[in-house]
Amino acid sequence: MTTTIQPAVLDTPATEAATPARVVRPIPTARLVKVELRKMFDTRAGFWLMASVGIVSVLATAAVIIWAPDEAITQNTFSTAIGMPLSVVLPIIAILSVTGEYSQRTGLTTYTLVPWRGRVLSAKVVATLLVGVVAMFVALAVGALGNVVGSAITGLDATWDISLAQFGNIVLANVLGMLMGFMLGVLFRSSAAAIVGYFVYSFVLPVALGTLAAFQEWFRDLQPWVDVQFAVTRLFDSSMTTEYWQQLGVTTLFWLWIPLAFGLRAVLRAEVK
Repeated sequence: MTTTIQPAVLDTPATEAATPARVVRPIPTARLVKVELRKMFDTRAGFWLMASVGIVSVLATAAVIIWAPDEAITQNTFSTAIGMPLSVVLPIIAILSVTGEYSQRTGLTTYTLVPWRGRVLSAKVVATLLVGVVAMFVALAVGALGNVVGSAITGLDATWDISLAQFGNIVLANVLGMLMGFMLGVLFRSSAAAIVGYFVYSFVLPVALGTLAAFQEWFRDLQPWVDVQFAVTRLFDSSMTTEYWQQLGVTTLFWLWIPLAFGLRAVLRAEVK
């Protein structure tokens, strides 16, 4: 009996075309931003760090009502009192939004699900700025409530001495502070190193440059062009002139945008372990 061996049937292009290819769509940017916002609130430390925005606003407002003289019960006073602690808390939030991927070792999972790291970093920036802007409106509301309560206690008329332009400058100053924290987080990718770097940026460096300007006349006119904190602080208490905006642009270019570019390049190229 003869056995007939049938030749194997090879896949033809027509057979391959009959099988529909699976289409993999990228994760929407809005979903990435939502995930990054959840990361900022999910942990116990993150939750209390976010809650500290409201807590310090209430404590600063209460301190003004209790200890400030009657003539100082104004919206500007409340905004200044609330803005001081927020200028420290908000940049730390920005730092941890980046360094959390490395300290909690979630970076490998994150960058596996979203291979192009630039989208993840963009989502982190958007989430960070959303938190910062919302925090500023919360602080404004708490300060306004404190102004009403303080005026009622002192028996004086409430003083609303902050214009919309001034509030916009305050928001911009805090946004720049958060971007400074974000830059340090991207540059160091370590929570401790980035936080120390932020305090050097915010407190040590301005004191050193201010001391140099006080004792060296040649540096006095140069300080606004090299001291980023000096330029940013003017957003809180000065009417911004064209020269002040130019100084702000020059100082942030060298102390914020250029280091941020180097940090982003390092994140995009570095191996995640």
